[in-house]
Amino acid sequence: MLNEVPQQISSGKSRSTTRKIIVLSMISLDGVMQAPGGSEEDKSGGFKYGGWAAPFGDEAYGKVVEKEMKPADYLLGRKTFKIWEDYWPAHADVWPGINDGTKYVLSKTLKKTNWKNTVFLKSLAEIKKVKRSQGADIQVWGSSQLIHLLLKNDLVDELRLKIHPLTLGKGKKLFDGGAIPSSFALTGSVVTPSGVIIATYRRVGEVKTGTIGA
Repeated sequence: MLNEVPQQISSGKSRSTTRKIIVLSMISLDGVMQAPGGSEEDKSGGFKYGGWAAPFGDEAYGKVVEKEMKPADYLLGRKTFKIWEDYWPAHADVWPGINDGTKYVLSKTLKKTNWKNTVFLKSLAEIKKVKRSQGADIQVWGSSQLIHLLLKNDLVDELRLKIHPLTLGKGKKLFDGGAIPSSFALTGSVVTPSGVIIATYRRVGEVKTGTIGA
């Protein structure tokens, strides 16, 4: 059990050695990311469509998810961590390496857990220290409020989005938190037989403008 920022984080590194922060998210066409996996996952705000991603699973979708579940470190918000903490330690056969990867958890209230390789962070500054440290790239799953914080502070290096062909209206959305203007490059894409667009975008710079047809 760990509940402090590791010592090596405090020393910091130059930006050239920073770890990538990669956001992985299942979203609807209107950007909702809440409770894609099951009806009991997140009912907050009266959300009643939990499990909306399940009907779109197929072999192509599964292969992408399998690649995403390779060993990594993780950055999670409090709510997502509490869901994971109750489930994944007992299901490591489904996600090999999930127990061994470091789980960085942003929370001002959580201090203890029995899940090994967990580090609690209290602030944006500590996230930046983790990013500047040496180690594996850091994946962000779920954690809508945390993603909003990262996007607002230009800390997202890559977006891996699974865009599902449905609209949900209400619910927690990926970009609700006011992302800064940023330019991304499409580095890979797959369209599954069920109609899900799986796309990877890499942060490349500032937004450029011009006049169409000029």
